[in-house]
Amino acid sequence: MLVVDIEASGTEYEKHSIVSIGALDLDNPENRFYEECRIWSGSHIMPDSLAITGFSEEEINDPQKNPEGEVVRRFLEWSEHMGDRTLAGQNVSFDRDFLRAAALREGLSWDLAHRTIDTHTLCYMHMITHGIQPPIDPQHRRSALNLNGVLNYCGIPEEPEPHNALTGALCHAEVISRLLYNKKLLPEFEKFAIPW
Repeated sequence: MLVVDIEASGTEYEKHSIVSIGALDLDNPENRFYEECRIWSGSHIMPDSLAITGFSEEEINDPQKNPEGEVVRRFLEWSEHMGDRTLAGQNVSFDRDFLRAAALREGLSWDLAHRTIDTHTLCYMHMITHGIQPPIDPQHRRSALNLNGVLNYCGIPEEPEPHNALTGALCHAEVISRLLYNKKLLPEFEKFAIPW
């Protein structure tokens, strides 16, 4: 399983850019990828997104950083020899769509599957099968199980701010291991007990 998290300059892959990619191979968790990039020329920037990631406009436009397309190329090459490249993470369709759009902008071949494994769904199912009602946002009448909710359910503190793509990928991998296999995975989370 290819656990991934991206940080972006906004929420729409057609007009915003990736600013960093973090990932790890769930079968070999020491095999990790992290790289920051320069946004593609003409991409838009949402100030709220920068507040979440902690990057400044100067940092995401830094000419010393590799451009988005080159970093996506390196990510795809890094993951090329994994036995299972199924993308996994929290709301991972967001990450997949950004990665795919960046690859296509760069003229790269996109060979990762459309199917993904989402930690939200895994946690929701785990709660239901253990007789726990998942939280519902009463205003929007939908699941309120965000990443911090999933982390807390799995016995892990909330994700640090500002968000970092590698930290996000590590969080996703740890909750996947706990929810699917009932075991801890990473030394970064060893001190946090599995609460069930």
